[in-house]
Amino acid sequence: MLYNNPFSHMTPFFPSEDGKTQDLAIEVIARSAALSDKIHPVTQTSIINHLRIINSYYSNRIEGNYTHPIDIEKAIKRQYSEDPTKRKLQIESQIHVEIQELINKKFKTEFDVFSLEFILILHKTFYENMPEELKTVYDDDHKESAEVVPGELRKREVKVGKHIPPNHTSISRLIDKFQSVYNPNKLHGPKKILAAACSHHRLLWIHPFLDGNGRIVRLFTDTFMSCVVKGYGLWTISRGFARNRDQYMEKLNLADSVRQGDYDGRGFLSQKGMDNFCIFFLELCIDQIDFMGSLLDIDGFLDRLNGYVSMRENKVIPGMTPLKKEAFYLLKEVFLCGTFNRGEAARLTGLPERTARDILKTLVQDELLLSDTPKGPVRLNIPSHAANYLFPDLFPHKPAA
Repeated sequence: MLYNNPFSHMTPFFPSEDGKTQDLAIEVIARSAALSDKIHPVTQTSIINHLRIINSYYSNRIEGNYTHPIDIEKAIKRQYSEDPTKRKLQIESQIHVEIQELINKKFKTEFDVFSLEFILILHKTFYENMPEELKTVYDDDHKESAEVVPGELRKREVKVGKHIPPNHTSISRLIDKFQSVYNPNKLHGPKKILAAACSHHRLLWIHPFLDGNGRIVRLFTDTFMSCVVKGYGLWTISRGFARNRDQYMEKLNLADSVRQGDYDGRGFLSQKGMDNFCIFFLELCIDQIDFMGSLLDIDGFLDRLNGYVSMRENKVIPGMTPLKKEAFYLLKEVFLCGTFNRGEAARLTGLPERTARDILKTLVQDELLLSDTPKGPVRLNIPSHAANYLFPDLFPHKPAA
């Protein structure tokens, strides 16, 4: 029988070649590249660093953790809530951010990011730093529990909603096939983006771990997208998933379905389900690119930056040190040009050197400007306390009570 081969149960591997998914994939590539091209590379890095926090917020929100970006940022600084439950969730989100940084700084050079080894190191790094109580999973009746071993493939059968994932003994072989099919180094043009969409579902379908599959797969997809889409990181697919969570889950479930008759492809799973999920994925990409593109429109961003400084000047923002209006010129310079040397502050503001130094010092203290050394050049930073003024609607304004 054809379906005695476990690999065939993962078919179809790609959407139908009807043109729509190809066109959407090309559009994602073009729009994301255009967004990247209009932002200075140093400024891009600053925005991407902030969006790691936003990505953690939305990815964990899908799992029911609503830790606010301000509280995630506090956790990164080891400023935890005294409430044990909130503290645990802060740590969970903090780990997500730190893994994103590790992927960028270390894992991408040490591992083949499309291999089983990479997927295992994501899970291991995530869970080995988790509080012990978050490493325990329960069945639907909350009667039986099991410990999640960091970096270990599941060793038993599970059921996820209506989906029954493949037998645990076939996971390693399925992921080997997964790697050979979806590795973008073997693909060309828009098919690389289609592979990102398809692999997102198929890895969730395999369900390689006892717990944490959603978070690990989204981390994997972020890594995949950053490898194949110029500008990825200036926008995040997890924000789209979280804001359309019910539809996200519905599309995943449909793609889990077995083939529905002779008009539903030739694979074991539904071709229509795969097609619909890919279209949903790509349309979300375009939606998020357009959203961030509107926020990063240069004139609009500078207007909000000036408005923020004006609010600080007029003491409208509680708890923040007042700023002179000339602070805007320093923030404008780093946004447009990436960096400036500290000695240029007086020239940029048109103020006496001592006054300009005081403004610069306040901006550094408030983490609106960052520097690698006490006297080195400064660059833009997006602290969460200012993010809602600079990027409205990127995330909820206030933490939940």
